[in-house]
Amino acid sequence: MSLTTSVVRGPMARINPVTKLFAALVISVALVLSIDWVSASVALAAELLLLPWSGLSARSLALRCTPIVVAAVLGAVTITLYGRSWGETYFSWAFITITDGSLTLALATLLRVLAIGIPAVVLFATVDPTDLADALGQILHLPARFVIGALAGMRLIGLFLDDWKAMGYARRARGLGDGHLLARFWGMVKALFVLSVRRGDTMATAMEARGFGGRGPRTWARPSRLHAADAVFAAGTVLVTGCAVAAAVFSGTWNFIGAVL
Repeated sequence: MSLTTSVVRGPMARINPVTKLFAALVISVALVLSIDWVSASVALAAELLLLPWSGLSARSLALRCTPIVVAAVLGAVTITLYGRSWGETYFSWAFITITDGSLTLALATLLRVLAIGIPAVVLFATVDPTDLADALGQILHLPARFVIGALAGMRLIGLFLDDWKAMGYARRARGLGDGHLLARFWGMVKALFVLSVRRGDTMATAMEARGFGGRGPRTWARPSRLHAADAVFAAGTVLVTGCAVAAAVFSGTWNFIGAVL
């Protein structure tokens, strides 16, 4: 099963998806407001301590978080070489300048990307798409047409890889797989796009025929409710985020993003 469709079952899976959305939003907003390494490191340390309760194995966690780590490292390297300069200069050549300021910003950026990205990956690895749709429709009261359509689209994400492989085998059997790499790739993209449009049209027609496009009140087969565990999880998220911000303010490293830019 692909990483995009598999759902991790663990203690955190019992938390309502709306609560997880709230937690991810609180952490993201707080860490985006300031570029400093203290708040990001405090939040990241607390998140790492909670990872054993996510239900993710070490291998699964590494696979899911690899893109986040790569993006964080590349961003840190770029800021190290071309970031805002102040303090002592360690290296300078052409447009490249490495100073105390660029190193500090690079460290803060690295930690901030990890602190925002890792909890998002972990939280939503434990979210079943149907549970998410139920929560969005019943708790947040989003339009049922939008929620059910988004759920249908999420259910089809796992088919992309299978479609790509099947089309590759079919094109090779027809003698279309021996051209230039870029031409083969572009041909596959166009074929996958056409297939996706056709499948989406078929699914939309089938869903309309089954009454999913009705405008009246809709009933839900599985009730979605908030429990005491959701309140504890949300309160813990706010507490950790508040501690991270407070640590940065009291240490004097709080650096509002507007002042940096």
